[in-house]
Amino acid sequence: MDVADLGLPVDVPSTALFTDQYELTMLRAALAAGTAERRSVFEVFTRRLPNGRRYGVVGGTGRVLDAVENFRFDTAVLTFLREREIVDEETLDWLAGYRFRGDIWGYPEGEVYFPGSPIMRVEGTFAECVLLETVILSILNHDSAIAAAASRMSSAAGDRPLIEMGARRTHELAAVAASRAAYVGGFATTSDLAAGFRYGIPTVGTSAHAFTLLHDSERDAFQAQVNTLGRGTTLLVDTYDVAEAVRTAVEVAGTELGAVRIDSGDLLLVAHRVRQQLDELGARDTKIVVTSDLDEYAIASLAAAPVDAYGVGTQLVTGSGHPTSSMVYKLVARAESADPKAPLVPVAKRSTGGKTSVGGRKWAARRLDSYGVAEAEVLGTGPVPPALADRQLLVELVKEGEVVAREPLDAARERHTRARADLPMSATQLSRGEPVLPTEYLHETSGS
Repeated sequence: MDVADLGLPVDVPSTALFTDQYELTMLRAALAAGTAERRSVFEVFTRRLPNGRRYGVVGGTGRVLDAVENFRFDTAVLTFLREREIVDEETLDWLAGYRFRGDIWGYPEGEVYFPGSPIMRVEGTFAECVLLETVILSILNHDSAIAAAASRMSSAAGDRPLIEMGARRTHELAAVAASRAAYVGGFATTSDLAAGFRYGIPTVGTSAHAFTLLHDSERDAFQAQVNTLGRGTTLLVDTYDVAEAVRTAVEVAGTELGAVRIDSGDLLLVAHRVRQQLDELGARDTKIVVTSDLDEYAIASLAAAPVDAYGVGTQLVTGSGHPTSSMVYKLVARAESADPKAPLVPVAKRSTGGKTSVGGRKWAARRLDSYGVAEAEVLGTGPVPPALADRQLLVELVKEGEVVAREPLDAARERHTRARADLPMSATQLSRGEPVLPTEYLHETSGS
């Protein structure tokens, strides 16, 4: 199987500096205090969904696994830390041999989540787990935000395919991650070749307005594109007059013309006029692709339009107004001592101001109603009730430092389709509302 089919990175640079300095200073202090080797449990969760969102989407899990594998302090990294005097020699010696040897459990990529859901659980010594905080949050916060926006857009689009076109609207590396997350959330293709190369996502693209403007006439531009790419290509018809361009496009390519793209104007009105014109010219099978700063609301407004596909850029790669998922990485349990057999005790932040957390190593399950529709996200710190035993959400991702759950990207994409279908119908409504499922806690002290 090709590397891209598994979603593996083509290169393997160290990810050790994708972190905040305080992770290393905490490590240094914990090593000095003798607490660094205490067994610990960290959980990734969000206290709330972005305003108006009904569910979240887990994106980036595969990239997290790559980042954990490549979290190595090589000579160049250690030299940088030494020259900046960020940590002392004892800590540098410890970092030189760093390998994550713990366990990671999490919601599988593409699954939906809700406030409090333990999206990822990282277990090991405090020292080895704390270093991963920033890189894990960086990936999950970004990719989950894009995947959630993509999910809303794909729901609004129905059976019509979506093209990811946001590479020019964000950082070049973020663009690749966004393409991957968008594919998980339901997009069919991307214009970004790096995403296609790295992750095997289908790529598309034909021409921009510059190509038309380059030529002496629109007809010359269309003829050059058809001569090179064939009659099944997509011609951009809004550089000048749309009606004239459609007429010219069919004259040049014939009724076998693959598609026309509209990138400006009143898309609802123009799409209807173009469809009528194509049909009158005999190009009944020619598709209509629309672009132009679309989001899920604009896509939904075009549901009744004769549109065959949507291209989305800016709004997708910025999370459609919510560029982060506000996930946090919190210590929820730690051992009473460095003894490997010491029992774990729950810990939690209790300060005022709304940033409290729930202590204890948690399981998660999704309870269904009598119709087989999800009705609650149930979290617990004690035994799993028998009725929920086969509805648990966390899966093992890393065991004793080894990745055990790498999967093709299409598996995450298909999982999301199933997970969204299991939610109440109101989950896909674009009107603002609370999370579609409540989060319930069952604590060990309750005997549950």
